[in-house]
Amino acid sequence: MSLINTTVQPFKTTAFHNGEFVPVTEQSLKGKWSVLVFMPAAFTFNCPTEVEDAAEHYAEFQKLGAEVYIVTTDTHFAHKVWHETSPAVKKATFPLVGDPTHQLTRAFGVHIDGEGLALRGTFVINPDGVIKTLEIHDNAIARDMKETLRKLKAAQYVAKNPGQVCPAKWQEGAKTLTPSLDLVGKI
Repeated sequence: MSLINTTVQPFKTTAFHNGEFVPVTEQSLKGKWSVLVFMPAAFTFNCPTEVEDAAEHYAEFQKLGAEVYIVTTDTHFAHKVWHETSPAVKKATFPLVGDPTHQLTRAFGVHIDGEGLALRGTFVINPDGVIKTLEIHDNAIARDMKETLRKLKAAQYVAKNPGQVCPAKWQEGAKTLTPSLDLVGKI
């Protein structure tokens, strides 16, 4: 069963954020757009490149009214040390969420049984806590936050413009489509 258009289930965990340990729950995701970015673990080789990419685009996410949450199966204590020791991760000013109980990785379908790690999963969640996009793939393939931004913009556009759809490669400001019988077989 797909998680698309389902509500994020209740959870409670802790994040390292701007030098502090802060609680994060499903309520933290309400009232604004959220992007959850699951990674296998802290102190790896590929994950810091993704954290750095998210940090480089963080201002754009904020302009769109979205918060970014990096989630690994490590503790918030590990995230503190990761932030202090990795030049790439040090750039992060968004929450680094610990999931040592695997509650989140299991709820979002990215848990790797037998390893205790997460697959690379990206979820765009609307202000009501409903999952609008998801992408899950092999841990050897890092993501591009520009594409996540594009998906966030598309999700925001269709939320504000019911009845419209964003075609392939849609970019902000580009033409959208209004589904109708008249378009069938003409595109």
